[in-house]
Amino acid sequence: MASEFARSGILFRFIMKKERFRSLLWLVGVPCFTFIITFALDDLYPTQQARDGMAEGMRNPAMTAMVGPGDLDHYTLGAMTAHQMLLFTAIIVGLMNILLVTRHTRGDEEKGRMEIIQSLPVGRLSNLHAMLLMVCVSNLLLALVTGFGLATLPFDGMGLEGSLLYGAVLGGIGLFFAGVAALFAQLSGSNRGARGYAITLLVIAYLMRGIGDVTVEALSWISPLGWVTKAQVYAHNDWWPVCLMFLGSAIGFAGAYYLHSIRDLGAGFLNERPGRKQASPLLRTPIGLAWRLQRTGTIAWGIGMLLIGLSYGSVLGELESFFQENEMMKQFLAEAPGVSLTEQFISKIITVMAILATVPPVMAMNKLYGEEKRNRIEPVLGRAVSRTRLMTSYGLLSAGNGFVMLSLAAIGLWAAGTAAMEGKLAFGMVYSAAIAFYPALLVMIGTSAMLIGLLPKWNALVWLYLFYSFIVVYLGGLFQFPEWVAQISPFGHIPQLPVEEMDVSKVWLLTAVAILLATVGWMGYKRRDLHG
Repeated sequence: MASEFARSGILFRFIMKKERFRSLLWLVGVPCFTFIITFALDDLYPTQQARDGMAEGMRNPAMTAMVGPGDLDHYTLGAMTAHQMLLFTAIIVGLMNILLVTRHTRGDEEKGRMEIIQSLPVGRLSNLHAMLLMVCVSNLLLALVTGFGLATLPFDGMGLEGSLLYGAVLGGIGLFFAGVAALFAQLSGSNRGARGYAITLLVIAYLMRGIGDVTVEALSWISPLGWVTKAQVYAHNDWWPVCLMFLGSAIGFAGAYYLHSIRDLGAGFLNERPGRKQASPLLRTPIGLAWRLQRTGTIAWGIGMLLIGLSYGSVLGELESFFQENEMMKQFLAEAPGVSLTEQFISKIITVMAILATVPPVMAMNKLYGEEKRNRIEPVLGRAVSRTRLMTSYGLLSAGNGFVMLSLAAIGLWAAGTAAMEGKLAFGMVYSAAIAFYPALLVMIGTSAMLIGLLPKWNALVWLYLFYSFIVVYLGGLFQFPEWVAQISPFGHIPQLPVEEMDVSKVWLLTAVAILLATVGWMGYKRRDLHG
């Protein structure tokens, strides 16, 4: 049995060396972001009275569905930090581990690296074992740095036990989704499939937790992200949810070891459906090929956006009575002529959904460079296909993708909201408020196209820009950022309908910026060498 893990230590050091910059970025970025948020919350809410006022504003089903339940009766600075930041940080850590594991398991197999490694005197399970050891070390360091770092902050209500539990939750959820990714890496026959299945499970876990926290509590207990909120960090400090995370990760690791030991290199257990003997006319075109490569992921994201809209819409029925009874929320949402408090709250929800809907079209655009790195572009360009036509195909597909995602989110929100509310929710109001963000979405696609054309190796910067947009939109009101901070993001220029009036000039300006960015990218892609 020991021979199955031979030379694991050497491979472990090799993977650590390859990932040292990415790992350092995560290990520094996640804790520092948490510390910065904590200091910002202390500046904004320096007294317990101010925190209690904020707690009153969080006592509504929509906020519970978004960030989970919290200890609102004892809303100390620690409880506030855990309530508003822990769940979203856990999602980021889970995604980090999914990408890390799939990159060094199924990803290395697709690129032919595993054949080279297996030709050396190493065990059959050595590379997987080294990868999982690296994941364990990374998550352990993340937990310790975050936990002890929070414990050293000079704030009341953030004791050592709660701080260590905060870090343990992040490390535990990271290991859980690392196990999920390792398992799907054995089941799926491709890196794209393994990554897609794992991310889909992450999204489903978030949706189940949101629905469970508001309606059926059993769903929260089933969801691993529900365990994050059940830990009640800086409140009751329950450690058993972390034990569930470790148990889940152990099951995932064991399943990955077993399946890897019995499968052939490059094969998967989920058989792919055989295609047609003759390609359809659409598949013979660049845009048809691009759609075929992204069809499964696009459908999965579409279902996810529809479910997100449905989950947020399902809680709207309880908001009217909540607003009537809560004077704090009436002050938080200033009255607007002809606009109900529920409609004002809908405008804030749609802003967050619009940013989430930007993820799949940007992924669709980045797929062009992903195919280039895998040496799959040359056979396409070897035919009567120009680079301009190829990139245009991906751009049009991405633009259509974004329009569909925004539409599905709006339809889901309207349908569930209409069913939950006594008075009917105007479809035109909801849909127009969502589609208003389409120009901002196009700017993000244009940014991705520009990076692919000019700086292909830095095309991941578009995700940093999108993350920045999420922070200034989601936390902008909370931290009272200056207006120019939000306007760096294209989403900061979109009016929140129906509270604000539509500014057509900004819509056309953002559309022009998107076209300009895309044009620069098209010109650069036409002139540069392939492979950056």
